[in-house]
Amino acid sequence: MRSNKLEGSIPPVLSKASYLDLSSNKLEGPIPSILSKASYLDLSSNKLEGPIPSVLSNVTHLDLSNNKLSRSISFLCSSAAIGLVFLNLSSNNVYGQVPDCWTHLENLVMLDLSYNALSGKIPTTIGSVFRIETLKLKSNRFVGQLPVSLKNCTSLVVIDVGDNKLSGPIPEWLGVSLKNLVILMLSSNHFNGSLPSQLCHLIRIQNLDFSMNNISGSIPPCVKILTTLAQKGNSSLTSEHSYPTPSYLSRYNYPNVDDATFMWKRGVQTIRSILWLVKRIDLSSNKLTGEIPSEISHLVGLVSLNLSRNQLTGQITKEIGNLQSLDSLDLSRNHIDGRIPTSLARIDRLGFLDLSYNNLSGKIPVGTQLQGFDPSFYAGNLQLCGSPLKKMCADEVEKGPSEQTDFINQKDKDELMTLGFYISMGLGFAAGFWGVCGTLIFSRSWRYAYLKFLNGLND
Repeated sequence: MRSNKLEGSIPPVLSKASYLDLSSNKLEGPIPSILSKASYLDLSSNKLEGPIPSVLSNVTHLDLSNNKLSRSISFLCSSAAIGLVFLNLSSNNVYGQVPDCWTHLENLVMLDLSYNALSGKIPTTIGSVFRIETLKLKSNRFVGQLPVSLKNCTSLVVIDVGDNKLSGPIPEWLGVSLKNLVILMLSSNHFNGSLPSQLCHLIRIQNLDFSMNNISGSIPPCVKILTTLAQKGNSSLTSEHSYPTPSYLSRYNYPNVDDATFMWKRGVQTIRSILWLVKRIDLSSNKLTGEIPSEISHLVGLVSLNLSRNQLTGQITKEIGNLQSLDSLDLSRNHIDGRIPTSLARIDRLGFLDLSYNNLSGKIPVGTQLQGFDPSFYAGNLQLCGSPLKKMCADEVEKGPSEQTDFINQKDKDELMTLGFYISMGLGFAAGFWGVCGTLIFSRSWRYAYLKFLNGLND
């Protein structure tokens, strides 16, 4: 009964339902305890309030996202949660610390607690959920480090803990133990230290976001072995996950579709159905130093690369044009110098480019995309010149007046030739006219001879 504009509270008549989907309606009030027999319960995108009842003893798939539910999630410690496989409580008003009682949730495969007011540390017993594939804790108030116990969750495909207050170095075990990771988002936290080279072992990774942290050091050259990012085209992965359900519910085939929210071309966007087509690296707004490694040009599958707002130096690698799949490239607000590589003009798909506020110099390479971007995307590079900037390059300034003089000289020559033509034509006409007619007028003998000639023609 989803998306039917249903209003009011959940009626008691549904107390015996084992599969219940009332999502995307306008239902209000608390979640009634009468739903204790439901195995599959989707009440997402309503206006439900109050606590989450601990009497849902049979539920395996529970989606209560996008409501107004509040209080704690202590129900996870009750026997009602033992059978949970899928749990989505995102976008509610749930607060307090997450209880450290995850050892009995061994069946949990998907957990989403994003966009709430949860605080404290991520409990260490989270590492006991060995089967978990998706872990989303985005936009809460979690502090401390990522628990080391997470390295036991080797089936993890998605980790999103962005927009919290987590700190400490990026753990090396992320690349050693969690080799199935496809999405790793640690953005908008307080992570520090350098990027561990072990991250290069994430051969399936295709969405790596460490933006807006305090990460320092250089970008490891081993990024070239990020296998999935080094392959063109779409991966064989999918954003749909079918989680185990009781046999009598299997015919419903109701998969979950993963989504992710991140910065895309200077705007925050939530991408859902095409998430697995977006191959991106975002290391922006950190304290990275050194040069951009030339090995990054091996990642030919990249759709988006954002290294802006760091302290990167050196030149842009000449092989940047190898990244033919790039749709977005942001290198702004660094200390990059030298010329813009001509190969950049050969990326036909490039829809967004920002090279502003660096130390780039020379002429902007000629290419349809490069001349089509707003001049502000090249601003702050005082020695940069050429279209679309108003500042002309030195060779253009020298060449310009010469070409203009040649044009004027040619124009003068054309005008002289045209004038001479008309003068010559006039003189020729005058000479011909008076040469014949003048003789007939002033010479009587010529007139008689001409008339006699005409009479002879008539005869």
